[in-house]
Amino acid sequence: MNDINTYITTPIYYLNGKPHLGHAYTTILGDILRRTFELRGENVFYTTGTDEHGQKNFDTIQKLNMTFEDYVKEYSQNFKNLFKKLGIDYDLFVQTSCPHHTKIVKQCLQRVYDNGLIIKKKYTGLYCKGCEQFKKESDLDENGCCPYHQEQPVEISEENYFLPLEPYREWLKEYIENNPDWIQPSSFRTEILNMLKQPLEDLCISRPKNRVHLGVEIPFDTDYITYIWFDALINYISSLDWPNNDTNMCKFWPNSIHIMAKDIIKPHCIYWPIMLKALGLLPPHRIMIHGFLVGEGGVKMSKSLGNVIDPEEMVDKIGADAFRFVLVNLMNKNSDTQVSENIIFNAYNRLANTFGNLYFRTCKLIEKFNEGIIPDIVLDSSDMQFVLSMAEKLKSVLLDTKNIYDIQSNTEVIFDISSKLNYYIDQKQPWNLAKDEARHDELLSTLYVLSEGVRMLGIAISPIMPSVSQKILTSLSFDMRESSIENMFTINTTKFRKIQAPEILFPRLCDKDTQAN
Repeated sequence: MNDINTYITTPIYYLNGKPHLGHAYTTILGDILRRTFELRGENVFYTTGTDEHGQKNFDTIQKLNMTFEDYVKEYSQNFKNLFKKLGIDYDLFVQTSCPHHTKIVKQCLQRVYDNGLIIKKKYTGLYCKGCEQFKKESDLDENGCCPYHQEQPVEISEENYFLPLEPYREWLKEYIENNPDWIQPSSFRTEILNMLKQPLEDLCISRPKNRVHLGVEIPFDTDYITYIWFDALINYISSLDWPNNDTNMCKFWPNSIHIMAKDIIKPHCIYWPIMLKALGLLPPHRIMIHGFLVGEGGVKMSKSLGNVIDPEEMVDKIGADAFRFVLVNLMNKNSDTQVSENIIFNAYNRLANTFGNLYFRTCKLIEKFNEGIIPDIVLDSSDMQFVLSMAEKLKSVLLDTKNIYDIQSNTEVIFDISSKLNYYIDQKQPWNLAKDEARHDELLSTLYVLSEGVRMLGIAISPIMPSVSQKILTSLSFDMRESSIENMFTINTTKFRKIQAPEILFPRLCDKDTQAN
C-alpha cells in the first residue's frame, strides 16, 4: 500500500423510479477507477447511494400510497441489487434519510447561518420539478421547456431562505481558471465559465413544509425543510463524517473525485464549491463529467420509442463483466454515447471473437501440444521483444489511468493486443510446428508467448472485468494478489505451471436475444 488516499463518489440517485442504464454507467466507471487505483496500491474510499428527499420522491410516495419507510426500503434496495449484479464494490451506500447524514446537514446549515451568510426573502421564479431547480429564461429551450426534462417549469412565488452566490462568483472564476484540470473534460469547464460571465442568482436552500415536508428540517426555522440540492451535496462530506471528525476529511478530501453525468454540472460546479467555501472548505480535487447514453442516431431513450435498455436484463443476456466492458468501450469522451441492443451485441461479439477466442485457443494449444504445461523456455530475441512490448502497453493501462476517459482507450489496448496475439497464432501455426521435431523449441516458445500474453491481458482487464480476470488467472495458475504491478508484468519464471481446462468466457448469444435486431 502506498501513501495515496483517494475518495471517489458518484451522485446519489433519486429513488423515484427503477435504476436505469445511466445509473449503471456512472457507477461502473467509478468502480473501474477504484479497482485500477487499488491495484496501484492506493487506499480508495468509494461511495454511491440514493437521494431520498425532495419533491419527486414526495410525489411518488403519494402516488404509490406507501409509507416513507417502506418506500425507502424497497426502492433503495433496487439500486443495491443492481449494483451487486454489476459487481460494483463500494465502501459506503449513502442514504440521505439516515440520522447520521441529516444531523450533518443541520450542522452545516447552522454553521453557514451563524456566519451571517443566509438571508430570507420572498421570491418568484420558474421551477423545474425534474431538476428540482429554479430556472432562468436563458436555461430553457425555444419551447420554454427544460432541455433535460422537456417540461415547462412552473412559476412559484414564496418566502424562502437563500445563500447568495454572487459574492463568490469572481472567486470561483479565478479558481477554475487557475485549476484547468478541475473540471474534466475541458468542454464542460468552458460551459461553466460561460455561466459565470453573468451575475449569479441567490441559491434557494429551503422549501416550506406546507408545500414539501419530505426533507431535513431547517434547524433555525422548523417551518422549512432543506432544499434537495443543499441536502444531497452535503453527502460528500457527511460520508467522511465532517465536521464531527477531521481524520477522514484530511485523509481523503485532498484527492477527491466526483463522477457524474452532464445534466448536474451546475449544482456540482457552481453551487457545491460555493457551499464548501461558505463552510470554510476547499472544493473537491476533480470533477469528471460524462455525456448521456442515447439511442441510435442520437435519439433520447424513451419507452414510447422502445429504445430503453434495462441494465439488469442486459446482464442476464451477456453477463455482468462483458456488459461492463462493452459499456465503457462504447464511451465517447466529448459527446453523448449511442447505445442500443444491436450496438451492445455487436460489441459483445467483437469481445468474444478477439479476446475470448484468444484465451480459449491459447489454453487448447497448450493442452494439445504440451500436456497442459506452460513451457519453461528461454525466448529468442524476437519473441522476447514482442512480450516486453505487450507488457509495457498493458502495464500502462493500469499505471497511466488518471480519469474515467482513459478507461475507453484502455479497452482498445485490450482489443489491439488480443488481435496481435491472434495474428501471432496464425503466423506461427503451432499445429505445423508440432509436426517438425527440429522446431520443437520454437513451438514451446510460441506457447509461452501466448500464455504470457493472455496472463498479462488477464491482469490488465481486472478492473473492468474482475470475474473474467479471475477465471483466466486461475486457469493459468497465476495469483496476482500481494504483488506489485511491476512484478505482475515481469516475464513470469514460475516453472511447470499446469493450466486448468478453459471455459468459454463469452458464450454465443442465443437467437432469441438477437432476433429483434
